[in-house]
Amino acid sequence: MSTVGVPFQLNDPVNSAILAVSEDRLDGFQCDPFAEVARRAGVPQPEVLTRVRAMLEAGTIRRVRQTLMSTNLAPGALVAWQVPAERLHDAFDFMFQRDPFSGHVVIRTADAATPGAQYRLWTTLKAPQGFSIERHAAYLAERVGATGFRLMPAKRLFALGVGHVRRRGLEPGSRAEVPADVRDTHVEQLSPLEWRVLTAIKREFAPDEIVPDLWAPRAAEAGVALDQFFAVAERLNARRVIGRFSTFLEHVKPLADGERVTRYNALFHWAVPPGREIAAGQEVGRHHIMTHAYWREGGPEFNNVNVMGVAHGTEKDVLLAHKAAIDVHLAEAGIAVSYTNVFWGGRSEIKPSEISPLAYAAWCRGQGLDPQAMRG
Repeated sequence: MSTVGVPFQLNDPVNSAILAVSEDRLDGFQCDPFAEVARRAGVPQPEVLTRVRAMLEAGTIRRVRQTLMSTNLAPGALVAWQVPAERLHDAFDFMFQRDPFSGHVVIRTADAATPGAQYRLWTTLKAPQGFSIERHAAYLAERVGATGFRLMPAKRLFALGVGHVRRRGLEPGSRAEVPADVRDTHVEQLSPLEWRVLTAIKREFAPDEIVPDLWAPRAAEAGVALDQFFAVAERLNARRVIGRFSTFLEHVKPLADGERVTRYNALFHWAVPPGREIAAGQEVGRHHIMTHAYWREGGPEFNNVNVMGVAHGTEKDVLLAHKAAIDVHLAEAGIAVSYTNVFWGGRSEIKPSEISPLAYAAWCRGQGLDPQAMRG
């Protein structure tokens, strides 16, 4: 179906209604995700399909895919890299273009006196099951000329959902009535059939794949009947390795009409007393502005911060007002904060991190590495 003349702009009211649902409201595996978007957004399903195709073709939507809870499928970490200034952008390009296991790639800045300010390049990193994230990071450091790096695995997750459209206009301090849920990071072991189905599920959709019978071609790709595909997907969903069905927007770059979804990407740091990390993470994670919140250990390089979170917005002072409201809320909740700071994002790219062990072995061979030498 042609999308010529179909509105693709973010501020179109129908598109906004669709995106307010489709960005991050469809939790778990969805057998018919666009029917659910249509129901919640109050837009007929054929119109939803046409609008999503148009926005995807125009670049308003960056990608459409069923996300996974990759923290439950492969060991991972947030990584801060110390890279000489003259090599910083080349290192960025390598992580984004040539390392399929690096996901978010961001150049961040902080005041020179901030602990860890010399760590300018930040990435997320996954090591598929059976392989060593430490060895992979060491290989990357050698390739890009990093002089140091800090691996910060997530011990618990408290918020994970982007939803830029529905976050517009939030008042600082806006939060849920109850503390955020706590998500564990236990890695699940999957069967060959489950990996095959999961691989078909997670691949992003091209515009011509945005159709009513969304999953039938993916079932054929996995070599199973559609009812078996759904049964395996539901089992994986029950094991909490499926994330959400999502239409992802471009975070920083201008859209086709010149509009920006966001302008600022803030990584907030808090140091709370040992033993209070989960309570603090739940209080941070209940604030609606937070797209991510987690317990990670920053270590002495980052003044021993242990609760981190990400927020996006179009105005820096508004993001700082949100953080100030969170700081007040933590104090009111009786959670002492000995140190806090903000690392601001600049250049950034985002892609899904590859988590397939077979893909990792093939990548190693392509790099001239022995896959066995990279095992954990």
